[in-house]
Amino acid sequence: MPIYEYECEACHHRFEAIQKVSDKPIKKCVLCAGKVHKLLSAPGLLFKGSGWYVTDYANPERKKAMEAEKRAASAGGGSTKAESKESKKSGTH
Repeated sequence: MPIYEYECEACHHRFEAIQKVSDKPIKKCVLCAGKVHKLLSAPGLLFKGSGWYVTDYANPERKKAMEAEKRAASAGGGSTKAESKESKKSGTH
């Protein structure tokens, strides 16, 4: 169910309400019983699973920077498990 945000026109109190899309909008403030209006707010999205990582849609400059970071980490001896797997695949250690 979506979370809607309301603001009182009298006391300017803001509050949230979890409501079904089919529920009628709240008309009175929970504090002063004044008239309220629904506010527009950004939806909360949570992407799970593969394909939603910054590396998947990074621009070319970002990809180059990430490769440089990997090379620097490998040269410094501080390789991660992922880097070790990649180097084994490519034949470099």
